[in-house]
Amino acid sequence: MKLGLQLGYWGAQPAKNHAELVAAAESAGFDSVFTAEAWGSDAYTPLAWWGSATERVRLGTSVLQLSARTPTACAMAALTLDHLSGGRHIVGLGVSGPQVVEGWYGQRFAKPLARTREYVDIMRQVWAREAPVTSAGPHYPLPLAGDDTTGLGKPLKAITHPLRADIPVMLGAEGPKNIALAAEIADGWLPLFYTPRLADTYNEWLDEGFARTGARRSREDFEICATAQIVITDDRSASYEAIKPFLALYMGGMGSEDTNFHAEVYRRMGYAEVVDEVTALFRGGRKDEAARIIPDEVVEDSAIVGDIAHVREQIARWEAAGVTTMLVSPGSVADVEQLATLI
Repeated sequence: MKLGLQLGYWGAQPAKNHAELVAAAESAGFDSVFTAEAWGSDAYTPLAWWGSATERVRLGTSVLQLSARTPTACAMAALTLDHLSGGRHIVGLGVSGPQVVEGWYGQRFAKPLARTREYVDIMRQVWAREAPVTSAGPHYPLPLAGDDTTGLGKPLKAITHPLRADIPVMLGAEGPKNIALAAEIADGWLPLFYTPRLADTYNEWLDEGFARTGARRSREDFEICATAQIVITDDRSASYEAIKPFLALYMGGMGSEDTNFHAEVYRRMGYAEVVDEVTALFRGGRKDEAARIIPDEVVEDSAIVGDIAHVREQIARWEAAGVTTMLVSPGSVADVEQLATLI
């Protein structure tokens, strides 16, 4: 088991202590630092900024919005950061949802699995640099052709030779088909709401991907870097109350009322009735009430809250379930140092 520092994306303002947290994580032996993006701050700029002050930790994105960049633009950013960091970059990609993709990025959401497959293939062509990059499409045809183009596009190789011809790619996946795709074409899986209780189910979906012809990895060398809310405390109730508004937002406020992939995760956990009630309250403007009605057991299913003995026990449970890295979000340098002693 390894630890990764999840810096996430910014809220209304940049976080004040990320430089200190990154330095502490590097010093304490964390394996990696990850950033994220939604529709505010981007993932690459903070990762490069804070990563420039490190020498050892891997620098990952959890996750990049796939629709925010063309595949070649993403491959360019990745090979640039990989060079600057001495080969420490991990590309974490996610398809997001139609509300964000079509509403913020102005891109089409249809066929997310096929788009992901095509996107990753193009990036790997860029990094391999064995031939000019081409793609038959249909989502990212290269070179672009058609009646509404000049017809002058030509296949190109990257000017810059990548430091590594095969930069690791991980997928932020929540549904069965997307998790299987991660096992087939990626180097790792980035679950957001992970529960070891469903490890057997996750393994069935992963095994489907591992068994496909041409799969890149096996279970032995595939990474599962799971977001993990870990709170060391003797007051579980107070911590549960602090976590529930976050769950209410993702369960009831993300996506649309009938298309919310995060909500579907909790439905698969067995909390369909809770999801329906939280969604109705949240979308009715009763956000505080939506958080309050979430049972403690829902928090316990995908978060680790308790004293040091309980936290150690649960970390071992996650490791036994197959998680290789826990992405944690400590609030202070002291929290970073304390978490490092538990691994």
